[in-house]
Amino acid sequence: MRQITSSGLGIISACALLLGTAHALAADTADNALKTTVDATIRPLMQQQGIPGMAVAIIVDGKRHYFNYGLASKENQSPVDNDTLFEVGSVSKTYTATLAGYAQASGKLALTDKASQYLPALRGSALNGISLLQLGTYTAGGLPLQFPDAVQSENQILDYFNTWKPSFSAGSQRQYSNPSIGLLGYLAARSLGQPFDQLIEHTLLPKFGLKHSYLHVPQDQQQHYAKGYDKQGQAIRVSPGPLDAEAYGIKTSAPDLLQYVAGNLQPGQFDAPLKQALASTQSGYYQVGDMTQGLGWERYNYPVSLERLLAGNSAQMILEPHPVQWLTPVQPPKADALYNKTGSTGGFGAYVVFVPSQQIGIVLLANKNYPNEERVKAAHKILSVLAQQK
Repeated sequence: MRQITSSGLGIISACALLLGTAHALAADTADNALKTTVDATIRPLMQQQGIPGMAVAIIVDGKRHYFNYGLASKENQSPVDNDTLFEVGSVSKTYTATLAGYAQASGKLALTDKASQYLPALRGSALNGISLLQLGTYTAGGLPLQFPDAVQSENQILDYFNTWKPSFSAGSQRQYSNPSIGLLGYLAARSLGQPFDQLIEHTLLPKFGLKHSYLHVPQDQQQHYAKGYDKQGQAIRVSPGPLDAEAYGIKTSAPDLLQYVAGNLQPGQFDAPLKQALASTQSGYYQVGDMTQGLGWERYNYPVSLERLLAGNSAQMILEPHPVQWLTPVQPPKADALYNKTGSTGGFGAYVVFVPSQQIGIVLLANKNYPNEERVKAAHKILSVLAQQK
């Protein structure tokens, strides 16, 4: 065998060092390019929309990037950082959907079951024959976006559901609704025999490795809880409401929300029940235009044009009923798909998007409720650049 001399070893070592340096330089160049793209997208957006602070988190092939801008609180001038907690509004629905999927995977319910099976007080009401899946996909027959203002207590919630009259037949129309998916979360918790809040904070969130996500922000984390701001620039945070935890209750940081997205990108890392739960949230149940409704998540064939993504996240899609085309059989999760969800409260705006085939996920968090259209444009721009670099 030919021996390698000391000079030969030196050459090999030098080549390895040069190769390592080249890889490091390439990584630094890619990171700098990503920062340039995010800065060029987010800074003008904040200025145009008057957003005090934003956190952006991105995962690409397992590598995570964090970008923080502006102020978490104008009052004390505290900057946004990786510990800043934002309200994510209806992004919370994906957590609720995951809990329902987990209950199903654990044998505690089936999404095809009727709501009254888990809440006998609904027997005789219009919701008696409504399935859990119809509740989770907003097709119960026209439950409204919000409860009436007079509905607050648990008894008032039950009275409302018992006296509610559908606007159209169950399963025929999509009417986006907090009471609808809120009731799904409530019933899923009943099937598991514990309060919803406890199941989310002590069972579901830990399964994802989330340590900075809450339904109720504890006292020792209050200093990290951003102030939200309304259109007049006044500080505001979400107020308690009926089934609020189930529909729009999560407060989280950008790194924690990205950890949740990473779990959705790589569900194979989890135990069987959670893996099955994520599959149920990413499955396709019906179509409305170019959007396929999952459980919590909404998906599109990838690549998807900005115009189609804007249409699926438009005010009309949220506020108006739309006829649905059910998929038989249910479509399993797709790798070549874009999954997304917007979320808003009075003072916060969130947007989450991920593409399994590209192993890309993007989180946008802001302490102002700004138009969904602008969130979608920003994320689509960043996603397009990332996809071109792969």
